[in-house]
Amino acid sequence: MRFSLMIASLFLAVFELAWPARAHHSFSAEFDAEKPVQITGVVTKVEWMNPHARFYVDVKSDQGSVVNWNIELGPPTILQRLGWRHDSLKIGDQVTVEGYSAKDGSKMANAKKVTLADGRSVFAGSQAGGK
Repeated sequence: MRFSLMIASLFLAVFELAWPARAHHSFSAEFDAEKPVQITGVVTKVEWMNPHARFYVDVKSDQGSVVNWNIELGPPTILQRLGWRHDSLKIGDQVTVEGYSAKDGSKMANAKKVTLADGRSVFAGSQAGGK
């Protein structure tokens, strides 16, 4: 009985540790390296967490309507090595994003480079295979 409880506990621990990896995806599964995009807009939300940090930007269309874009970055630890800080993006900041569009046509992009409100351009840890 004790042995089976120990095995069940071990299985549960391994399952719990592996759960975040299930949410991870490859760049090519979701984004198209042949569809570059550049957008400028105002930051509305920032999520600094694994497996990818992300932020949301309100972008004005040519017709004047506002569209909220979901921008994916690299993992927070990589971003820190690239010069990012937790306060690099603040709600209300105007930023320019260069990256790659989502394959499904949604308003989502994987960022390659972000020009921050203070004028610094920071690499965004894109997984685009060096593109």
